[in-house]
Amino acid sequence: MEDIQEQLAALRRRIRQIDRKYEAATATPAPAPRRDERPSRCFIEELMSGEVVRTAHGEHFETERLWERHRRHGSVDIGGLAELPADLLDPLSGGAIANAPPTRWAFLDTETTGLAGGTGTYAFLIGLGWIEPAGFRLRQFFMRDYGEEASLLSRLAKHLERFDVLITYNGKAYDQPLLETRFRMARAKPPFERLTHLDLLFGARRLWKLRLESCRLVDLENQILGVERQGDLPGEMIPYCYFDFLRTKRAFELVPIFHHNAIDILSLACLTAIVPLAFRSPGDARLLHGADFVGLARWLEQGGRREESLSLLRRAVDVGLPDNLLFKTLWDIAALEKRLGHPAAGLAAISELAESRNPYRVKALAELAKHYEHRERNFSMALEMVRAARSLEDTPDLRRRAERITAKLEKARRQLAL
Repeated sequence: MEDIQEQLAALRRRIRQIDRKYEAATATPAPAPRRDERPSRCFIEELMSGEVVRTAHGEHFETERLWERHRRHGSVDIGGLAELPADLLDPLSGGAIANAPPTRWAFLDTETTGLAGGTGTYAFLIGLGWIEPAGFRLRQFFMRDYGEEASLLSRLAKHLERFDVLITYNGKAYDQPLLETRFRMARAKPPFERLTHLDLLFGARRLWKLRLESCRLVDLENQILGVERQGDLPGEMIPYCYFDFLRTKRAFELVPIFHHNAIDILSLACLTAIVPLAFRSPGDARLLHGADFVGLARWLEQGGRREESLSLLRRAVDVGLPDNLLFKTLWDIAALEKRLGHPAAGLAAISELAESRNPYRVKALAELAKHYEHRERNFSMALEMVRAARSLEDTPDLRRRAERITAKLEKARRQLAL
């Protein structure tokens, strides 16, 4: 019995030896900790082409790049920017920019430490672009620390001296007021008083708010210019990346911010070749959707350009509109035809609305009732239109109109009987 127990114990020891040998042969070695190959510090002037600029107020970093004239940004030819007419911005600016050649336009955008504004918000990166015969040039002014702000602002002011027009996107509400605050905090005079400011956001909204859910610059860049950004840094992350740079002095995180700012300004310049042209020459507008024509037509009508507005509304109907916008547009066409002294054309549009189920059917029937009552003095038809309208929506105004027309109809019948 003891021999058997000894043999079993020996067998167990042998099995454990084999198991340990097998585990050692097949075990996957634990991966070595991943080392960060990047240096603990990397300054922006070591990472990007550019220069440290020294001024009477200190120093800061600047970089510059050129998009040559033979290149394109989405659907826009960069070389064509220099050929834009000098009066292009006149209608969109309300006559404030009657004559300014493209080489006198400055395109500006800022990257800041927050969106709240106020004295605690800094513009740590300012991009300034301009059109020249060689293409589109961009210079970016960057402060590597808060102490470089005065130097950066002085150089920005110097560069702005050779321009007459400042073009931004939401810059009237954000960029310019922020920069004016920063100049005053640096005890320097803001350079914007002599520049005529055109905020392209307002014109873009007029054109595209009926079709696009968002008129943010990045959305217009994609939907209108056809540009798809790759690896872009979300705007809400930009302040955090800058704060991290201030803490670590590792500039790798800043490269996407410079790229983000650069593409914003290039897209702004290219949209300037599209938006103001639509307001200056509606017939040549590079618009493809009916809703865009409606947006432009409404702006023209507000400016008293009713014939052009009417033409665009009809063009919008021909191109095609969703039902909710189609019926409103037909109603606007009828109103414009009436104001322009085209009663027959207006009546045709009203009749079209009265024939189908839509939000303007009751109003259309009421307008037809007015037409038959006052213009044709066909009280029977007028009463029929009112009854049709009341069957859809019985209002006090329609009841009073029905009573008045009924009284006129009875009076006319009595006169005939005599």
